[in-house]
Amino acid sequence: MKATDFLSIRDFTPQQIRHFLDLGLEMKAMPAAYASALRGKTLAMIFEKPSLRTRVTFDVGIHQLGGFALYLSPAEINLGKRESVFDVAKNLERMVQGIVIRTFAHEIVERLAEYANIPVINGLTDYSHPCQAMADYLTIFEVKGRIAGLKLAFIGDGNNVAHSLMFAGAQLGANVWIATPPGFEPKAEVIHWSRERCAQTGGGCSVTNDPQEAARDADVIYTDIWTSMGYEAEADERREVFPPYQVNAALFQRAKPDAIFMHCLPAHRGDEVTDEVIDSPRSVVFQEAENRLHAQKAIMLELMEHAAVEAPVLFQDLVRT
Repeated sequence: MKATDFLSIRDFTPQQIRHFLDLGLEMKAMPAAYASALRGKTLAMIFEKPSLRTRVTFDVGIHQLGGFALYLSPAEINLGKRESVFDVAKNLERMVQGIVIRTFAHEIVERLAEYANIPVINGLTDYSHPCQAMADYLTIFEVKGRIAGLKLAFIGDGNNVAHSLMFAGAQLGANVWIATPPGFEPKAEVIHWSRERCAQTGGGCSVTNDPQEAARDADVIYTDIWTSMGYEAEADERREVFPPYQVNAALFQRAKPDAIFMHCLPAHRGDEVTDEVIDSPRSVVFQEAENRLHAQKAIMLELMEHAAVEAPVLFQDLVRT
């Protein structure tokens, strides 16, 4: 496949999304076969939000592919303040072969991709978390052996993770249910796009305020923290309205007997999920976390494999010309 950037799952075809997943599973099974696939390539990692899984899996992943990672904190860049997005893009495109960025506004990622002539990967924005969703569906396929036709119930805030789960589920023919308190539903345009794609793939996209309805006969129960980064001012309000959306044993029993529990982590135990659910044999949260590594290695390989490493211009060559 040919791809330039990885900004949103909806930018690809269903066949391309399946290819990423197939490649991720192959790389997980045969890591040695790809140990030099990105030899000599460097990935710049721009992180304006804290991270455990995203930073570690991209850093380790590029090294496992024979490349190098360069971490850039807000102190080094401070996008749009210390330096413009355009200037950062034009500097980095001359020094590295790929960029992963974890930031707040999705527009920053889009502008960086517009200006940089190297691949840009969305490591998370307030709007979407596509790498997480790729790891999630890779995990579902590992455990269930299929994705099409399965019911995935996301219980909680209609946030960036919910958006990407909807995009990917629509691409892959899953039936995605989102249950949120009133006023916390996913963005209307995300729902509209997902339902249009579902009409083509045979999937389904349902949004409700009833967690019991969403969880009923689900193959997968998924949740996330109630207050995402950047929304801390709403934390007290959210603690008042979200308790009925906690994934506990009673809610989980609404799902199928072989249902699995997923969480993108970090988890606030006792809030969105109880210990008895997240620590149960049905929980695959750490398998899911590991699969961030394999899904992202596939994304990096597809995008960065043919990114040019500039040959040095030697002083004596300049003199001869």
